Amino acid sequence: MTRNDLPVIDVQAGSEGWAKLDALTTLCETAIGAARQQLDQPVPGEVCIRFTDDAEMSELNARFRDRASPTNVLSFPAHRVAGGRLGDIALGRETVFREAEEKAIPVEDHVSHLVIHGFLHLQGLDHQTDTEAETMEALERAALLELGISDPYEVRT
Repeated sequence: MTRNDLPVIDVQAGSEGWAKLDALTTLCETAIGAARQQLDQPVPGEVCIRFTDDAEMSELNARFRDRASPTNVLSFPAHRVAGGRLGDIALGRETVFREAEEKAIPVEDHVSHLVIHGFLHLQGLDHQTDTEAETMEALERAALLELGISDPYEVRT
């Protein structure tokens, strides 16, 4: 896959504490590139990825999901790929960093996983049923393997 195969990715830093914007952009391009390789026919379109904090994630989660609490990642697919827009992804810093620490994995690996997860939602995949979850997790695992990142669903003892 060439760099031209990637969708336009607009990376925004909505809070401090994240890596530098160019590093986040490279990480997102790499993660989305790996996810696209797992799809038979990826839907093209621009993706906006916002790196923010738990306060904004709580607001977004309350507004769009009726859950007034922070979460690690939210995806907002465009209802139609009008004007070339595929959708938006948001990540909450405090939750992402805490989860990475709890899992004893690099933050960058966790962010890559969450970007892949969010991108697959923008591609129309979901995990509401066991079958959907198995399909989505298999794609995530394969994309992460391409990046040399361990299986995030593997149970560690």
